Amino acid sequence: MSLPRTSHTSLRPLAWVSLPVAATLALTGCGGGGQDGTGEAEASETRAVAHARGESEVPVDPRRVVVLEPVQLDTSVALGVIPVGTTVLNEATGVPGYLGEEAVGIESVGTVPEPNLERIAALEPDLILGTETRHSALYDQLASIAPTVFMASQADPWAENVQLVARALGDEEGATTLLDDYEERCAEVAETHGTEDSTAQLIRPRDEVLTLYGPTSFAGSTLECAGFTTPEHDWEDISLDISPERVLDAQADLVLVTATDVDAPDAVPDAIRDNGDAFPELHVVDRSFWITGVGPLGGMTVLDDIDRILSAAE
Repeated sequence: MSLPRTSHTSLRPLAWVSLPVAATLALTGCGGGGQDGTGEAEASETRAVAHARGESEVPVDPRRVVVLEPVQLDTSVALGVIPVGTTVLNEATGVPGYLGEEAVGIESVGTVPEPNLERIAALEPDLILGTETRHSALYDQLASIAPTVFMASQADPWAENVQLVARALGDEEGATTLLDDYEERCAEVAETHGTEDSTAQLIRPRDEVLTLYGPTSFAGSTLECAGFTTPEHDWEDISLDISPERVLDAQADLVLVTATDVDAPDAVPDAIRDNGDAFPELHVVDRSFWITGVGPLGGMTVLDDIDRILSAAE
């Protein structure tokens, strides 16, 4: 049986990608106030941000931000604050392409699980964003380089992490706009394609297992936001690993398999290909935004991909 494959095509322009940072600048008047009214005094103003490690005094208008987590990178770019440094999931592939040309030149400071402190320090950041569950052991060293704000976990609801990043950057209003636009796009996709009574499952093949993503994961929550229901499983936090022998547990009305190269001949694992009749609506999708594109830009890119897939099937 020939299984259908899809590849990511150019997306419609996102009118909200380059949001103004006026909200950030407006916060200058909300702080303690410059001591002498000079630009230098304003540049030194700070505000308190509560986070997973307590509270940090961060610049009112951070200009040299280093991010250690995909959702922090995505949100910063979406808010118009291009980081000077970021960790990446794979140094060979670098910053995900879906973030656009503005993000291409961001310098790598190691991988998400293993940030490079020397590279971070060399960039002379004025704000560092990280994650307690991944970077806890590095907090004191990072905080000695620059004010540091930590999310509690990358597994927390991603929209909440977006809001924390926006607070650290001083643009909560911008984050609200981004998330509202995301919800509106979800509703548009659901209404256009009548997804309410359909199930959907995202599968990530890796090593000797198939990882199924649940309703609280980034991709799973976006599918649910677009009207789909995720089949019930005993989720291990945001996902569940199954052996290839249990591949039929992954059945749904719409099944999506992630791949680095959606056109690769081996993009669909043998376990799924050998049971093609059980997966009549199977599509291969780009891992760079379905898995790693956590954030407002990634969410809109996934929704556009869902729209494309469903439109082609009608």
